[in-house]
Amino acid sequence: MKKPEVIPTKIYTREELVKQVARWRFLGKSISFTNGCFDILHAGHISSLSEAAREGDILIVGVNTDASTKRLKGDERPVNKESSRALLLASLAIVDAVTLFDEDTPYELIIALMPDVIVKGGDYTLDQMIGAKEVIANGGRVVINPIVEGYSTTGIIEKIRKLG
Repeated sequence: MKKPEVIPTKIYTREELVKQVARWRFLGKSISFTNGCFDILHAGHISSLSEAAREGDILIVGVNTDASTKRLKGDERPVNKESSRALLLASLAIVDAVTLFDEDTPYELIIALMPDVIVKGGDYTLDQMIGAKEVIANGGRVVINPIVEGYSTTGIIEKIRKLG
């Protein structure tokens, strides 16, 4: 059943999400968390999000704000505004909650939510994963999924530039 009215209700402030996570935990749900800029959503993102969704009952996606994305990716980014990026992610059936974070890393968000699983795609090591030590110390785990080759926002932007 299609219920598009649910989409915006999946976007939370940090404070709202902390309360919602408590409700989900009360119901015995396990919480999976991933994060990123998700500037131009592509198949690589969908693959990574799908893998993250498999790791828990609830998938929370932390999204870098526009200011955070600009600091991380440069002055020409993001291409899409944070509200658009959050809405696109919230529209995905595999995503249960989306929240923005303005810091350069999701550390404060991870500490506030303390998910059962942190999932990242990429060439990270456990030592490089923000919040990994804290989540593991809390009884959680960390999953690193390989990047899907051939898909990157930077590559898409470069291809568009060549067309112009």
